[in-house]
Amino acid sequence: MSDGQLILLVTLGVTFLFIIGVPVFLVIGFWIIGVSLIIDFTLFNLGSTLFEGLSFYGLLALPLFILTGDLINAGGIAKRLADFAYSVLGWLRGGLGMATIGACGLFAAISGSNAGTTATIGSIMHPEMVENGYDKRFAASTAAAGGTVGIIIPPSIIFIVYGFLMNLSISDLFIGGMLPGILMVVMMMLACFLVARRYKWGTVIRFNAVTSLRMGLRAYLGFVAIALVLYGIYSGLFSPTEAAGITVGFCLLAGVLVTREIRLRKLPDILMRSGQITGILAPLIAVSVVMQQVLSLLGAAEVLNAFLGGLGGYYTVLLACMALVLIAGMVLESLPVTIILAPILAPIAVSMGVDPIHFAVIFLVGAAIGFITPPFGLNLYVASSITGIPYFRLVRFVLPYLAALMFAWLVIAFWPALTMTLVQYSGVR
Repeated sequence: MSDGQLILLVTLGVTFLFIIGVPVFLVIGFWIIGVSLIIDFTLFNLGSTLFEGLSFYGLLALPLFILTGDLINAGGIAKRLADFAYSVLGWLRGGLGMATIGACGLFAAISGSNAGTTATIGSIMHPEMVENGYDKRFAASTAAAGGTVGIIIPPSIIFIVYGFLMNLSISDLFIGGMLPGILMVVMMMLACFLVARRYKWGTVIRFNAVTSLRMGLRAYLGFVAIALVLYGIYSGLFSPTEAAGITVGFCLLAGVLVTREIRLRKLPDILMRSGQITGILAPLIAVSVVMQQVLSLLGAAEVLNAFLGGLGGYYTVLLACMALVLIAGMVLESLPVTIILAPILAPIAVSMGVDPIHFAVIFLVGAAIGFITPPFGLNLYVASSITGIPYFRLVRFVLPYLAALMFAWLVIAFWPALTMTLVQYSGVR
């Protein structure tokens, strides 16, 4: 057999392992070992690259932002943000669903995690939406869709990984994701409003400015945490990694001393949960870096470059890159999609005149849409697990949100000013 045929057999084998539920970390690792043996690539590289792939200061922000999300939830700050969002939007038909999406946006502005956003806000808002007259499947799909902005609205864990891989300023990436993330939230709110109005889901409450103000003041800790992150990075006062550490300290003190919902005896459990999530993500980053090296040796970048370069102009290449990201996002989580495809597609897009920060946002919005796109749709699995509703019963109800996000993605891709204006005038660059 030729090397190409053997590599194809290894690829089919690990694809089967992925289908039957073997963790992605092991799937990628088996593929790397198999292909390395076929092409006589030293396995010594595997150990050294696994270590060096994680030896990066910027990646320290990863476990810190994960811990931030857990502290926000345990300290009751997430619940207060959700209550504030409902007090502002409850006068509209579908207001509670829109408040769920708005709460996801606020939570994302502190935690930086899509699955964490879906799990936290979904656990809080799903029972209330069902009690308020929404279809339980639509309510779960709303939490899943709202969680997609977890990796776009800064701070974002995946932006940190992308910046590490492509040697881009993480501060620039954070600032570039602000307006696109807000657009995604607005479009999903519009979709929720239209669906709820059609089926007459939810009850409408009278808007009360005093109540909204009171709820806003009650949620002030969440706004202070958001301001700490954004002002610190925007002003250049501290780096994203330092921002993550400061936010962790603030949320811990707020939960222990102000809301008093975090008991010190529960702190080890919170740290353990954050550590478990970090323990899942960090090895995946490491093996994906090695996979990127092996793909480079196989000439994957040259093949894609030749294919995309032959398509013609700026818009054709950009659309082709977006299609590849979307297809990959349908079957993989955003982390391997980013680590495998970004180093291949980003140079091609930049060579066609796309700003690297703009392309990063385009790329990661596409990866975020994959969170609610079957057959993978990680956020749908998370929503299914916290609500007990079977995965495939959620797919139909997520389609309006999928359409809204696709429209927002096209606007982000073909209107660069939405991403670049804040970056150009922020002073960080």
